[in-house]
Amino acid sequence: MSAQTGGESLLAPRNLAAFLLVSLIWGGTWLVIRDQISSVPPSWSITWRFIVAALGMFVLAKLRGEPLGLPREGWRWALALGLFQFSLNFSFVYNAEKFITSGLVAVMFALLVVPNAVLGRFVLGQPIRREFVLGSSIAAVGVAMLFAQEYRASPATLGEVLTGAVLTVGGILAASAANIVQAMDGAKRQPLLTLLAWSMVVGVVLNTGFALATQGPPQFDSRPEYALGILYLGLAGSVITFPLYYGLVRKVGAGTAAYSSVIVPIVAMVLSTLFEGFVWGPLPAAGAAITLAGMVVAMRGRAAPPPRRATPEP
Repeated sequence: MSAQTGGESLLAPRNLAAFLLVSLIWGGTWLVIRDQISSVPPSWSITWRFIVAALGMFVLAKLRGEPLGLPREGWRWALALGLFQFSLNFSFVYNAEKFITSGLVAVMFALLVVPNAVLGRFVLGQPIRREFVLGSSIAAVGVAMLFAQEYRASPATLGEVLTGAVLTVGGILAASAANIVQAMDGAKRQPLLTLLAWSMVVGVVLNTGFALATQGPPQFDSRPEYALGILYLGLAGSVITFPLYYGLVRKVGAGTAAYSSVIVPIVAMVLSTLFEGFVWGPLPAAGAAITLAGMVVAMRGRAAPPPRRATPEP
């Protein structure tokens, strides 16, 4: 298998509009997830979300004239995306929010560009520049400052805070693997909406099996807020955003699409302040600023695209 980066500019009006919409919607999903896991085990909440999302994606594929079935080659890509993006990634993230605030999880996800670049180096052949190493190091200092504040201000124990951090790192790695898979030539040859719909079905099967094994029979919260949250996460947070985001991955490359990881935590931290009682002070403010500044530096030097090939290799 081979892969290549996208050839379009992120600043093209259509790409920029998709980028901003994805960033704003995903910035708001973190807080909704927090409410979802307050009454229903994370694995069941993820299952309900992607049942709604898969159905919505099939409808969208039909409306856009894409086939509802995948070719034989497409199934390996659907299985990979279903495992990494719609099962492992969300399992790690939902469980992380049981231990640390949603805003802090979102800030950590700003580091998504790091494994994207590292995997891009080995899988996509993208060299990493010196600025990337410098910026990533700066961002790591900022994240450490935020975790110091989380430990000082939260009733959670150090072990719980560290557990949240480890789970978040797991989610970042899984999301990065999915990003790289989607940027590869074989995945690009699949109809995007159809691939996403079946990947979500794979995610539903995996999440349901895990939920049955670890949490027992299906669980659902009858509160209207919970049902509305499922609809928001399934439709706005998945059906609208994933086609736009993975469309950007295909057009501008996985690393460039991950620039959204700078905007998403800003939105998430504002909402965390308003609704979760996150308290700003000199340490967390400096930590957030350093993290985001480091990510800007890192992304400017993330990678130089490899030479484009006239025809993809099989």
